[in-house]
Amino acid sequence: QVQLVESGGGLVQAGGSLRLSCGASGNTFGVNVMGWYRQAPGKQRELVATITSGGYTNYADSVKGRFTISRDNVKKTVYLQMNSLKPEDTAVYYCNLRPMFVQGTNYWGQGTQVTVSS
Repeated sequence: QVQLVESGGGLVQAGGSLRLSCGASGNTFGVNVMGWYRQAPGKQRELVATITSGGYTNYADSVKGRFTISRDNVKKTVYLQMNSLKPEDTAVYYCNLRPMFVQGTNYWGQGTQVTVSS
């Protein structure tokens, strides 16, 4: 009942910037947490950043100070501004939505590839 569509991935040089976006459709339950996760080959999927519908943000230590998550509740879209990119940021980035007060529910996008070259 929720679909997430990501865009903005691509190839960028180290030190460059990229902006990811993820639009949600369907029943997003109003009060929710949206975020970005990433997974590199052979690695576990890890949290990058989350933002609540009220605007509270949380970041992984590895991206703190470089990435900024934001959202537009009217457009039902979450963004991830990535600056000072490093090769270790290379991964598939997944958009996530978790409705609050609905236990055990999680929605994921298809993922978008981000590749950072040296």
